[in-house]
Amino acid sequence: MTVSIYKAFFTEVREAFTELAERLGLEGPVETDTLLLRSVYTRGAVEYRVYLDVPWEGGCLHIGAGLRTPDIRFTVGIEKLAIAAGVVDKRGTVSYSARNLKQMKKSLVGQRAFVEPLHPLLCGDPESAVRLMRRAEAREWSLRPEE
Repeated sequence: MTVSIYKAFFTEVREAFTELAERLGLEGPVETDTLLLRSVYTRGAVEYRVYLDVPWEGGCLHIGAGLRTPDIRFTVGIEKLAIAAGVVDKRGTVSYSARNLKQMKKSLVGQRAFVEPLHPLLCGDPESAVRLMRRAEAREWSLRPEE
């Protein structure tokens, strides 16, 4: 991964998400650069995480969706969630590559396109949102204290 991608990440995410965040009422970004570069947008129990993974052979950009209920926290990749919701028919419709700035921008814009149609499904009826997360095979973490 080139230094320019590392330096440009937060600027590119803000540019890609500013208008969408305003339209959807998302708060953020909260930006962190420990381990992974990560930019997070939230609204209530819903969060969208944009992060840059830096494997040795090149970078990968991912957008993940999260949902928090009183008892469980869910996380899943945005494309997998879009497939489960019927927003897209099959895997492989977006890029994840971030080996250079052009590829990172393409991946960011392609994955971001899923956020708007999915957002009402996650912010609407909480039970439906949980069913959608489970249909997408989201990871689940219990928020209940161990007894």
